[in-house]
Amino acid sequence: MSTGKNTEFYQVLRCKKDACRTSSIELIGEEPLLIRIDDKPYTVVMRTPGEELFHAAGFCLGEGIADSPDDFLTIGYCKDLDPNVIDIRLKPERREKIHNLLDRRGFVSQTSCGICGKEMIKDLYQILTPAENGFEVEIDRISDCINGLSENQKYYQRTRGSHAAIIFDERLEMISFAEDVGRHNALDKAIGKAFMARKLFNASVLVLSSRISYELIQKAARARLPVMIGNSRPTSLAAEMGRSLNMTLAFPAGKSELIIVCGENRIVRE
Repeated sequence: MSTGKNTEFYQVLRCKKDACRTSSIELIGEEPLLIRIDDKPYTVVMRTPGEELFHAAGFCLGEGIADSPDDFLTIGYCKDLDPNVIDIRLKPERREKIHNLLDRRGFVSQTSCGICGKEMIKDLYQILTPAENGFEVEIDRISDCINGLSENQKYYQRTRGSHAAIIFDERLEMISFAEDVGRHNALDKAIGKAFMARKLFNASVLVLSSRISYELIQKAARARLPVMIGNSRPTSLAAEMGRSLNMTLAFPAGKSELIIVCGENRIVRE
């Protein structure tokens, strides 16, 4: 059985004012995990590879699928020993008790072993379009965009418990802003505001309070956003996906340094 990578190294550009240098950074791994229950796909979750059996067991407890380890007849990797697929069989009495829960699986389309990040990206290309070239932004203006995120946050200043997303147009004027307890929710709301206001076609720069993950890349790509600035390092799958979609991904390192993961052609550094 081949295990996934917990971390991967990526070549990036470290930029301070007018000086840039190539460097290598370590990104946390991200791959999909398919959980099947009684031969039927139940869910796909994104996770860092490792401890899949415990992950699936904890998920089942949280979802109400199991109340005790004794509710599992078996739990293990699929017959092909794919580390990205866990097969669970419930005891008949437990299955009967939670049959309503097991019926809510309509959103899962992956039905076999072999699911991996690259295959998922291949499937997503059916609905995702690579970003177009042409838009450029000066590196100093990126700092203004990052500051604009924190300046608009209300709940975080009071609760320290929210995420936020802000979208700017090609002139770096704010199109929309949203704040929510969930990072995915905040991005959905910000994109939704721009979409319903018919301003999404002008969207050029997205700043997030969170790290950039695969799901957020997918949402931004659907919104045709070419530049994404995260609060910290993206996952390895997000970096791979962003590069393959011709997007610009970057994040700040301290107050004066910007690390460009991919798409450096859009950030003017002179």
